[in-house]
Amino acid sequence: MELTGKVAVVTGSGRGLGAAYALALAASGAAVVVNDVDADAAEQTVKQITAAGGRAVPVVAAVGDSASADALVAAAVDGFGRLDVMVTNAGILRDRVLWKMTDEDFDDVVRVHLRGTFVCARAAAVRMREQGGGGRLILAGSPAGQRGNFGQTNYAAAKAGIAAMVRTWAMELSRAGITVNAVIPNAATAMTKTIPAFAPHIDAWEQHGTPLPDFLRKGIGFGTAEDVAGAVVFLASDAAKDVNGQCVGIGGDKLTLWSHPEEVAAAFTDGGWSADAIATAWPTSVGAEPQSYGIAALQQLSS
Repeated sequence: MELTGKVAVVTGSGRGLGAAYALALAASGAAVVVNDVDADAAEQTVKQITAAGGRAVPVVAAVGDSASADALVAAAVDGFGRLDVMVTNAGILRDRVLWKMTDEDFDDVVRVHLRGTFVCARAAAVRMREQGGGGRLILAGSPAGQRGNFGQTNYAAAKAGIAAMVRTWAMELSRAGITVNAVIPNAATAMTKTIPAFAPHIDAWEQHGTPLPDFLRKGIGFGTAEDVAGAVVFLASDAAKDVNGQCVGIGGDKLTLWSHPEEVAAAFTDGGWSADAIATAWPTSVGAEPQSYGIAALQQLSS
């Protein structure tokens, strides 16, 4: 995939998924602004890119406020002359069940994931519209945002919000030639290592080089960060110019397209619905086949 002449910003790209995205974009020819709160991690990714003949600069900043977002866009423009791709990957976890989650747990995660995505996308959209020629916003979603996940009220809410922003911004920015899509990754990272069902497999891979088993790679679609990076490069490319407003799942050997919420059942009655009428009709009409919730793969591994 050819991205020569393109300039990308990847937030949270000092390690994990973000680093894989930055390295893959650079390998395809893009110049990359590498962002992380850890200066050493950001510099390490930059060194990997430049050692391979690519172009990259680091920006050490925590996403979540307008100043940081503006600084990232400025680094792209000052360093490489333009901005074509914004990948909003930065994130944190503060997992706790609802009754133990503090205000700070909730606010910290929402600030980085949801507000951080908003301010970075807004700053990128302003620049892309000014310079013309379109652009790409690639937002990091999560299966938790599509399905919910135990102990992740804050994270799931933020990621669900990101999916909603994808659909909204796809409408708002299409006339400017800017596409907006989400990647829904499923990969071995520091975050997924906190999930007990994945932890032993990730440990075996990290410590002993044991390949992730087929029931993860093929059955569940869970692999390495590098397995996910191809979707980011594709969405950044001209090959994806007509892909807009989508949530693209990828992990291991599996590529998917997530559905958008839609009405799946309906019932009607003359004069409207009373509570008693709903209770009578529910079991045999709209409530006959209730929707499932939770990440099925995690439930299978935990059972």
